[in-house]
Amino acid sequence: MEERARRPLPWQGEWPVIGAVAVGGAIGAAARYGVGLLWPTAGAAFPWTTLLVNVVGCALMGVLMVLITEVWAAHRLLRPFLGTGILGGFTTFSTYTVDIQRLLAAGRLTLALAYLAGTLLAALAAVALAGSATRTLFGLRRRTA
Repeated sequence: MEERARRPLPWQGEWPVIGAVAVGGAIGAAARYGVGLLWPTAGAAFPWTTLLVNVVGCALMGVLMVLITEVWAAHRLLRPFLGTGILGGFTTFSTYTVDIQRLLAAGRLTLALAYLAGTLLAALAAVALAGSATRTLFGLRRRTA
């Protein structure tokens, strides 16, 4: 009887990517934690630190994506390490939702709604503006689909 060739599982061979994401995530999460220690948000105050972390992280993601897709031929582990890992660990949309719940629990509905919408708009604008600025800096034109 013939031995059937063993098919590798879909995730086998991806250990370097998993490792890059894990190491990058640890770095990004530690950086976010450090920022939170430096600029803590008190009680029912507006969560400026979380907003700043998310907007800066999204802006850096916009720069990164232009650099690795339009400027450089990046190593296959660069995007998982920097994008998913470091910037994914640094940005904190889970804390964003906890901040919204905290504001609602404190009876600050208007502030919670402003934070809810403002963070989303600021994060999207940060990605778009940073990507556009990076393209301009490198003399690139936006690709059309």
